[in-house]
Amino acid sequence: MTRTAQAIGRRAAGRKPPLPPLLFFTDPGRTPDIEAAAWRLPRGSAIVFRAFGAPDAELRARRLAQIAAERGLMLLIGADAGLAAQVGAHGVHLPERLAGRARRIRRTGWIVTAAAHSLSAARHGLASGADAVVVSAVFPSSSPSAGAPIGPLRLAQLARAAGGPVYALGGVNDKTARRLLPAGLVGLAAVEALRT
Repeated sequence: MTRTAQAIGRRAAGRKPPLPPLLFFTDPGRTPDIEAAAWRLPRGSAIVFRAFGAPDAELRARRLAQIAAERGLMLLIGADAGLAAQVGAHGVHLPERLAGRARRIRRTGWIVTAAAHSLSAARHGLASGADAVVVSAVFPSSSPSAGAPIGPLRLAQLARAAGGPVYALGGVNDKTARRLLPAGLVGLAAVEALRT
């Protein structure tokens, strides 16, 4: 999967701002050892830390910021611009319901991504100032919030029509990633496929 993401990233090189080719989304239930997974990510990737209200969110975010600095990674904080600023993260990832805030929360040098589960949501996120949208679910996923998978062909159509950079999330792994090479993406995103 990482090789496919890097191949996609090479095709998307030169974009401003530069976007990482691979996003590792954390999830308390499905990625219990976030730090170990972060250490294994290839340089240039990004960690999307989603704390979901955890009481130790700042401590974990600071540790991930240290790992990111040492490993040449980026750190995006899920839905919490204040925490992102506190720990010196590289930006924020917004859930679809908050995508309209992208321009308002932006700080100089930040990357802001937004979740999207449809073409209209992708267009809305990009029009609201997100640098990229993360579209899911592409393939069947074990995420409890994943909807019906759209598949690589519909994803490619969405990517062409969205009006900006698109990542694929949901069931993306070593077996499925290659099917996304022709989709016109800026990169790939995963949860469980990157935890080990």
